Amino acid sequence: MIRGACAAVLTAAATTSSLSPDVTRQALGYPSLFLLVLIGALVPVVPTGALVSSAAVVAFHQTAPFSLLLLFGTASLAAFLGDAALYWLGRRGMRSEHGSRWLEAIRSRAPEERLEQARGKLAEHGVAVLVLSRLVPAGRIPVMLACLMADWPLRRFARGNGPACLAWAVTYQVIGILGGSLFPEPWEGVLVAIALTLLVSAVPSVVRRFR
Repeated sequence: MIRGACAAVLTAAATTSSLSPDVTRQALGYPSLFLLVLIGALVPVVPTGALVSSAAVVAFHQTAPFSLLLLFGTASLAAFLGDAALYWLGRRGMRSEHGSRWLEAIRSRAPEERLEQARGKLAEHGVAVLVLSRLVPAGRIPVMLACLMADWPLRRFARGNGPACLAWAVTYQVIGILGGSLFPEPWEGVLVAIALTLLVSAVPSVVRRFR
């Protein structure tokens, strides 16, 4: 799934035109990235971090001005809107007598232990936990569910989630820039960026297993 999603971004971003290749890459690549990150926020099985890192490698090798800035804006906006939509659907499920499939999807990805930790930290530190949740692999969903259970209104959630999405986009974009700066060919940097993203995502699981 990771390979297919990243291939979609690369295919869109690498499409060239004989007249203006960089403009064509932007015209196709950024909308594709926006949709994939938006879907990834709603369906938490799409590797959005790897997508952003891979796109950052391609943007790093482009000659078009402001490519990385456009990438940052696209990724952070898509993540914010996707999170807001998922939270709104979750609130509807909490208020419904029979719940909803979106709420069940959120609950299924928030183990009880992680959820209790998230609820405790949210009660103690408030919005700061929400900001950090997107930087911790597999931390977004438990904290989002904790916010739902604490009956946070959408506006309050959005105020904390905005900085969280900005920090998330910067982090994975930096990973992509590092990968792109190491090799002359974009595809080599993409492989390194994906490997770094997967490594970062796997570290918490490895630590929990050793504990």
